[in-house]
Amino acid sequence: MRIYEELFVLKPDAADEDVDTFVQGIEELIRSNGGTIEKTDKWGKRRLAYDVRGYGDGIYVLIVFAAPNTLIRELERRLRVADVVIKYITVRVDEERKRLAKKQRMRERRAQSKPPSAPAPARAFPGTEEPAAVAAPAPGRPQEGESEASEEA
Repeated sequence: MRIYEELFVLKPDAADEDVDTFVQGIEELIRSNGGTIEKTDKWGKRRLAYDVRGYGDGIYVLIVFAAPNTLIRELERRLRVADVVIKYITVRVDEERKRLAKKQRMRERRAQSKPPSAPAPARAFPGTEEPAAVAAPAPGRPQEGESEASEEA
């Protein structure tokens, strides 16, 4: 079983009942061929990036499902011949999910193998054992603890 995303765009003038009936028909096709549906999202009417078959808007529907690869040919055939469908795309996402899961496991292993980070110790000047002192104040300015009156005296 592989995981797929099916995104299709329906005509904007399709009635809500027609959209629901069409989506239920697609879901039933997937289930009857041994697939399982993870989620169905109806995005509603949105503007298309460019006119498709004379339509500037469309009703977007996304179905994420797991099914054998033999189902995809029949699913795309039905989408191609349906009058209500303007455009569709099928994407196999299980390989991408595997790749992302592998990256996540690698990150977790790296994080476990690293010792907890401690604050860096103060650096010593080269050739000395003492840590670096606080930077000297700019010339003409009093150092900490001195007042301007002591400079004038």
